[in-house]
Amino acid sequence: MKGEEFSRDPKGSARTVSPLHSPPLVVGLVGGIGAGKSQVAEAFARRGARVISGDALAHAALRQPAIMELVVGRWGQQLLDDKGEIQRRLLADVVFADPGERRALEAMVHPWIKERIRAEVEAARADAMVRLIVLDAAVMLEAGWHVICDHLVFIEAPREVRLRRVAEQRGWSLQEVEAREAAQLPLTAKAAHADHTLDNSTSLERLDHQVADLVRLWQV
Repeated sequence: MKGEEFSRDPKGSARTVSPLHSPPLVVGLVGGIGAGKSQVAEAFARRGARVISGDALAHAALRQPAIMELVVGRWGQQLLDDKGEIQRRLLADVVFADPGERRALEAMVHPWIKERIRAEVEAARADAMVRLIVLDAAVMLEAGWHVICDHLVFIEAPREVRLRRVAEQRGWSLQEVEAREAAQLPLTAKAAHADHTLDNSTSLERLDHQVADLVRLWQV
């Protein structure tokens, strides 16, 4: 789905300045599937960052009655479990097999997610205790949500490491990973958009040190 622009002030900044305190930085996390964006988000959270999870918002979007009606109307009641909730794995099997179906789903859920990101960022900006906001959303660049960010951080990890992680943590097969990768920008393009790169190929301790270095660099 083509990226949707967030509103910006006349000078082109996506940030809103409060007379009471300087605005927190908004940092977006990008990287390949299984690179460890959530681990990086958790490391920032331990240092006081307010984390906005795109995955959590996607879950919430599929629980909205209006969106559920659209999804079931297009792909059928068989997507619902015994509690009447959409089974994301079954929906993924459908939409990642056909780019047209994926775009149809994005048209249903992305506007809602975009507005929730906007609302959560504004709520965090209004809190004088928040110095850093971290947006962790897999398709941030593809959807255009990154324009609200002051910095983009690319999380790097070898493909074999990423595949092992998603197999262990999510039970995804190679075919499922490749279907999702086809819906995202190439890693080279994601890295080209980034202002900083973190190496998440070894230990969590090393990753944590790199996050600490960025927090010091940004003086937040």
